[in-house]
Amino acid sequence: MYVCLCNGYTDRDIRTAVREGGVSSAEEAYMSLGNGFCCGACRDCATSVVEEELPSRRLLAAE
Repeated sequence: MYVCLCNGYTDRDIRTAVREGGVSSAEEAYMSLGNGFCCGACRDCATSVVEEELPSRRLLAAE
């Protein structure tokens, strides 16, 4: 699903940034993808996606 229409970022893009890029916030995820927030309408959704993905990253790191 598209999270950010301004930049064209999907939830999959953000999840990948968390898992593979080691980011831990929506701001870091956006910067790792190439752009920061534009209008900011997606900030809450992007933050939720990052928070959902963080436990998965911690599990992968523990293995």
